[in-house]
Amino acid sequence: MHIGVPREIKKLETRVACTPSAVRHLVSGGHRVMVQCGAGVGSGFSDDKYRRAGAVMTESSEEVWQSELVVKVKEPLEEEFRHFRSDLILFTFLHLAGNPSLLQALLDSGVTAIAYETVQDNGRLPLLAPMSEIAGKMSVLMGGYYLAHQHGGEGILLGGVPGVLPAKVSVLGGGSAGMQAARAAASCGADVTVLELDQERMRFLEAALPPQVHTLYSTEQHIDEQLSSVDLLIGAVLVPGAAAAKLVTRSMLRSVKKGAVFVDIAIDQGGCFETSRATTHDAPVFIEEGVIHYCVSNMPAAYPRTSTEALSGATLSCIRRIADLGFESAMVMMPGLAGGLNIWKGTVTHRTLADSLGLSFTENPFL
Repeated sequence: MHIGVPREIKKLETRVACTPSAVRHLVSGGHRVMVQCGAGVGSGFSDDKYRRAGAVMTESSEEVWQSELVVKVKEPLEEEFRHFRSDLILFTFLHLAGNPSLLQALLDSGVTAIAYETVQDNGRLPLLAPMSEIAGKMSVLMGGYYLAHQHGGEGILLGGVPGVLPAKVSVLGGGSAGMQAARAAASCGADVTVLELDQERMRFLEAALPPQVHTLYSTEQHIDEQLSSVDLLIGAVLVPGAAAAKLVTRSMLRSVKKGAVFVDIAIDQGGCFETSRATTHDAPVFIEEGVIHYCVSNMPAAYPRTSTEALSGATLSCIRRIADLGFESAMVMMPGLAGGLNIWKGTVTHRTLADSLGLSFTENPFL
């Protein structure tokens, strides 16, 4: 199979979908891999490393997008829609519930679109998990940074010092991102509460995390009570394929201390704070009602070497299976991968995505 790896064009997106070692693995299986020049430079992988791994290098994005299977990191931007065609298989993060224009372009063109974030394995999200874990850890780093007075924060140190109480950190959602955020905040010495709906997940978190991390059943009242004293709030809720629930409204925000920091990891799916809007790494924050909002939609791009290696390691087996078996056989052989199919033959094939946007739904034929 011909596989294309384009250079990412999203602002300050420096990750790449395949490392040179992943390319070598695919080429050794008899596949042709075309990589756009400069695609891996931001992650520390030179064009020469890709050549030595067996990749065909090109300056042309047109050539890369003519491949049968295109693998990316981030969702295509509007200027890339012109590459869409009915015989293209696209494998990348899509987050379509928060991006109706991309959804419509995929439907109109007939692209077969598989989303990393909805691929499942025994209830897990193995392709989303590495990026969620990085974003979870990052959320505490960024939150602590913006809590500093010179960055507009209330001037409180996450871990406090002897005789001074630590910062209060609340995490909405106890999945991969939320768990890593809680662990990172606890390691800084903060007082941490994770709000979660699933009782079994809460039991797991209580056992797996440090003793200063507490769990609380996620209700509107409990969230409201947390807001009155929180210093750093991390939004890490996720329903695969669906738009994020708005758990904090603007009116609720008015009870929060001025200079507190909100980090919305769920911004790719529309965000879980009513006041959230997507930001970029060069302008990552804005202030609403006196509260600093950090809503960067590609947080892991800040650490591209780590992120690229983690993502490529997670996706490689799926890419190889599609390339070895062909799309339809791979879907039949790997039901978890088939769960990642969002768009096929001009229809939405992911029920949660369709329900979230009120669209018609076509049953996934491979499940």
